[in-house]
Amino acid sequence: MTTATAIKPTDERVERLNAVSTRRYIDPDEALTGVLGDGQVLADELLSISELDVFATLTRDQKIKLSREEIASITNEGIRFEAVLEAGFALQVVYADDLTDPRITYLLHEMGEETRHQRVFVRLLQQLQATAKNPLDRPIVRFVQRRAIRRIISKPALFYTLVLGGEEIPDLLQKVASEHPDTDPFLADVNRYHRQEEARHLAFARLMLPEVWQKTSLTDRLAVRFVAPLIIGGMFDMLIHPGVYETIGLPGWETWKAANRSPRRVALRQEATRPILRALFDAKVLTPGGVPKPWRRLCGVDAQGQPVAA
Repeated sequence: MTTATAIKPTDERVERLNAVSTRRYIDPDEALTGVLGDGQVLADELLSISELDVFATLTRDQKIKLSREEIASITNEGIRFEAVLEAGFALQVVYADDLTDPRITYLLHEMGEETRHQRVFVRLLQQLQATAKNPLDRPIVRFVQRRAIRRIISKPALFYTLVLGGEEIPDLLQKVASEHPDTDPFLADVNRYHRQEEARHLAFARLMLPEVWQKTSLTDRLAVRFVAPLIIGGMFDMLIHPGVYETIGLPGWETWKAANRSPRRVALRQEATRPILRALFDAKVLTPGGVPKPWRRLCGVDAQGQPVAA
């Protein structure tokens, strides 16, 4: 992927993002010195199976275990997703026509910020002491994932669309958790720290999407229209993998399917993904009246992009 042709208004906005990133450097090892408590880190209503009948049968210890395993699963996925972003951004630097472009400077800022996020997420994982095994963590699945990741980062429009997906979804989850009074105080602090930097990352992805869309290939455009919503939906559903439920004695895949179909979980997915659709409208990637069916299913909208009843 090459740097997009300079557009002065975009250059100015990227320079502002660079200035803010320079001023607001936060080292999590210094700013976030707390630790997780030993108990339940998320309130009952924030747990993925809170609407299922089986939830009423759980003991206190099972709820504590479930809350910690769910956060560990989400955190694990976050670390890996941010690594994919860093790989894609690093390739953009390698292939850039002009290394003095402000976009390249911002990519360097973002990669530095993402690695700081990963460091504090690793601390979370160490403290959570999770034991769940992801049933998809198999050689054949890892092989397919590696091939898919290489393809994704070679398609600029698809890549930036998935950047939006990977930022918007955790942003909402962390907002909900950090604002709940029963969320573990250290977890709430980590969420607030992460969200304030991710806001800049979202702004940059929204700026870049219309630029790369103007220059990209037909296959990339088709991937954004029909493949991206499937990947984003899968990302959301696998934030909490089936192995999490097995740690408290529930059937993994059966519980996972039921959780992702529960009204609250579906509403959360739709709320998290509709801003991605709005960004695609703003970038002229999609237009009201022409929203493809995969995006409609993901976001719970009609062809105009308007919300529909569940």
